[in-house]
Amino acid sequence: MDKVFLYNDNIGFCGILDHMGDDLAIVNSARVSFNTTHEALTDRDIKLIKYLYANKHTSPFEHCTIKFECNVPLFVARQHMRHRTWSYNEVSRRYTEVDLEFYTTKEFRPQAKSNRQASVHDDILINPVLTTVVGDTQDWTTRADEAILLHTQNSVKLYESLLDKGVCREQARMVLPQNMYCRYIATANLHNILKFISLRDKPGAQWEMRKLAQYMGEVVSELFPHTWEAYTLTTTI
Repeated sequence: MDKVFLYNDNIGFCGILDHMGDDLAIVNSARVSFNTTHEALTDRDIKLIKYLYANKHTSPFEHCTIKFECNVPLFVARQHMRHRTWSYNEVSRRYTEVDLEFYTTKEFRPQAKSNRQASVHDDILINPVLTTVVGDTQDWTTRADEAILLHTQNSVKLYESLLDKGVCREQARMVLPQNMYCRYIATANLHNILKFISLRDKPGAQWEMRKLAQYMGEVVSELFPHTWEAYTLTTTI
């Protein structure tokens, strides 16, 4: 499966780099307890996958892995990296100052009133006026998207000025904003990928993170269709 752009800006993406195992590998990992293996998946094996997942026998799923390449804003990457059962390697701004890209949007979600950490997800989008300059014949307003773009541009200019004056990359990077894209490789076993999806693809999850989790769900459903079916039977998204 090729990489998929996540945010309609042709920048943020996720793609699969490699994977190990399939549904048959899962049942053979389970059946090794009886010193038996199958060469092809049977109906009985499919029932076994459903039984294993429904009853939280997770170790057979841990013998399969997927390696992803992600390019998401820093504030999304740091949420992802809270899942410490994954392995990560990311582009380091200590080593390079090239290919700076930033996530910007003209649509903003209001803060949820009943959940301090979440936004409103019922298609209510805003782009509020932040400042207004009153003139004799005309008023000038600055909306949220314009202010963010200006802030991003000024941050990059300051970063480049620091580098030009000899400041090291590892310190100059401190002025770059959280909407800077972060490219990294993320690898996990199938059990922990499904756990990630169950937590991050739900109505209360951040939209930008949810798009990442939804793509990963599509990958799992293609590579491990019977495991995905077992997951959807036991999980409410």
